[in-house]
Amino acid sequence: MTNIPGVKLGLIAVSRDCFVRTLSESRRGAVAAACARKGLALFEAKTTVENERDMLRAVDEVKNAGCNALVVFLGNFGPETPETLIAARFSGPVLYAAAAEDRDLVDGRGDAYCGMLNCSYNLGLRRLKAVIPEYPVGTADEVAGMIADFVPVARALIGLASLKMITFGPRPQDFFACNAPIKGLYDIGVEIEENSELDLLEAFNAHKDDARIAGLAREMAAELEAGNNFPDLLPKAAQLELTLLDWAEEHKGARDYVAFANKCWPAFPKAFGLTPCYVNSRLASRGIPVACEVDIYGGLSEYIGTCITEDAVTLLDINNTVPASLFSKEIAGKYPYGPSDVFMGFHCGNTPLCKLRKETNTGLKYQLIMNRTVENGAPPNVTRGTLEGAIIPGDITFYRLHAGSDGALQAYVAQGEVLPAAPGSFGGIGIFAIPQMARFYRHVLIAKRFPHHGAVAFGKAGRQIFTLFDYLGVEDIGFNRPAGSLYPRENPFSA
Repeated sequence: MTNIPGVKLGLIAVSRDCFVRTLSESRRGAVAAACARKGLALFEAKTTVENERDMLRAVDEVKNAGCNALVVFLGNFGPETPETLIAARFSGPVLYAAAAEDRDLVDGRGDAYCGMLNCSYNLGLRRLKAVIPEYPVGTADEVAGMIADFVPVARALIGLASLKMITFGPRPQDFFACNAPIKGLYDIGVEIEENSELDLLEAFNAHKDDARIAGLAREMAAELEAGNNFPDLLPKAAQLELTLLDWAEEHKGARDYVAFANKCWPAFPKAFGLTPCYVNSRLASRGIPVACEVDIYGGLSEYIGTCITEDAVTLLDINNTVPASLFSKEIAGKYPYGPSDVFMGFHCGNTPLCKLRKETNTGLKYQLIMNRTVENGAPPNVTRGTLEGAIIPGDITFYRLHAGSDGALQAYVAQGEVLPAAPGSFGGIGIFAIPQMARFYRHVLIAKRFPHHGAVAFGKAGRQIFTLFDYLGVEDIGFNRPAGSLYPRENPFSA
């Protein structure tokens, strides 16, 4: 997976000077050893922080070691001022965790349970951001588990801090739902470059005779195997892919990472001679999301999921209900979901091949809806270029970070699964099941006015994504509440 940062962790222990310093140091060593057993590499700073000068030395130590994320460990009560100044001086995400007590409650008692309260209070006084786990006090093994959870969040935060969103073209007509007030990007440190479709077309035409096209087209053919239904289209797809990759490299500027949000219809097929979906899927599989329909926050959300999971993600429409006949045949009695817990997630063909079921006639197809309007239902030509197939079954996390019409950031995250049931439709599509989906649909997606696009991470990533949204300062984070837990404006008298 390219286009995402690596994380090098540092570990700094702090100690209140009226407590035994060696207690904090020995507990730090135990945490480092527990991390090693989990395969978590980290740099253990040898400077124990008792005062501000120690703080300066310790931060320099981890910086000189190349650390870009940090764990501050309260091995005992901890010194409130220097331990929080670490977060102010360190230019990267910071996790705070504290030690649980061992058997010796006289000379070996550290009171970090108490010290964590003062630490949190001081972080608030200084308006400093930090990740604090749900229960931040634990044994060495438990703290190592907290650190393991922190790594994906740190990776996403580091990535966002050096991300540039690149866009091509205005939104299609009547796609105001994908509005993108860009102030929210700047609020979280993301840069943006907005371009016209004509800029992309000019660059595409300039790549017409690129010597790399033939080799890339052969690579595509080998990837598609039996699904290579349009071999003659591959050189044009390769031309577009090279255009986007070259643009990213030439325009990332001072940033290290890029994500796209591009126009893909209605003029695109006629102008470029193909639909871009398969190319978009290939870039997403490498960690370079290309959001459909100039959905800037959709692309941003995809990039977050890529960093969190170190895996390919996709962007789908929360698209259509599951017919009663299909539910009865494929789902009822087999899975613990009712008809309103399931829906179909769909897009034309942007989901990476690695996330589609090979046994479901997966391959290079054409955009049926666009073919009706652009080519009047004739044999497809310029509407070719989608990657179709059923999405692989298994755990998923459906989520989105978005700026509403007032520019304020809001988000949602819900865990569920893709069912191994045949969707019986076209495009990149799957039957999704999210517990209490109907209520989540009404009281989060509709009530909070989210657009129809949602990002999909493969696996259970809700805990880390929620932590990231919270760290970014998103005050309104929706989730699918269990039965019996009402949403703020949910009618309590509904059946």
